[in-house]
Amino acid sequence: MAMLKVTDLQVYYGVIQALKGISFEVNEGEVIALIGANGAGKTTTLHTITGLIRPKAGTIEFEGNDITKTPAHKIVSLGMAHVPEGRRIFGELTVYENLKLGAYTRRDKAGIAESLDKVYHRFPRLEERRKQIAGTLSGGEQQMLAMGRALMSNPKIIVMDEPSMGLSPLFVAEIFDIIQEISKSGTTVLLVEQNAKKALSIANRAYVLETGNIVLSGDAKDLMNNDSVKKAYLGE
Repeated sequence: MAMLKVTDLQVYYGVIQALKGISFEVNEGEVIALIGANGAGKTTTLHTITGLIRPKAGTIEFEGNDITKTPAHKIVSLGMAHVPEGRRIFGELTVYENLKLGAYTRRDKAGIAESLDKVYHRFPRLEERRKQIAGTLSGGEQQMLAMGRALMSNPKIIVMDEPSMGLSPLFVAEIFDIIQEISKSGTTVLLVEQNAKKALSIANRAYVLETGNIVLSGDAKDLMNNDSVKKAYLGE
């Protein structure tokens, strides 16, 4: 059974159909990449899965349960965390306060403390800057904070939207190393990423979105060698 199963998902913005009946699944332990051009529907897909947008039709199942109409905060407590595009950290709060907000659905104090230790171990810079106002961090550090905040909910699956956007090549490499570490530690990853080459290099499988439709899917290595993918997304 797939951990996350999306079936015939349709989403509209007014009269414009953003998702035209897409279906895909994510199995436990996988890194799945969603790639496609701007406006293809990638962010809309993630927002719908995490309860921020209500679909017109279709179903979303998480661990065998229908969550299509479940509110976003309840989806977090079920074990799904979202690292949004543009990071969306609370700029006026400290690093520590941002991380604590990531655990807002939890009541297990010992478990929260353990998660905080794990985040600090994975992101030593966040521990060094734990008292710093988050808005004063560099872009790469803010991305680490957004990822650390998501991990504070102790998710079974983490959904990431454009984690490398606007970052220097050095930080991009570091962020992708961290995504691989998160995967190896047992958290399933659904990744939306403009840097298709990087995404496909760490993914198990991938889906290609074009104007609200999935037009290609398969093993990430196979898609990396697909001529139409190379031409459209890998600059080859």
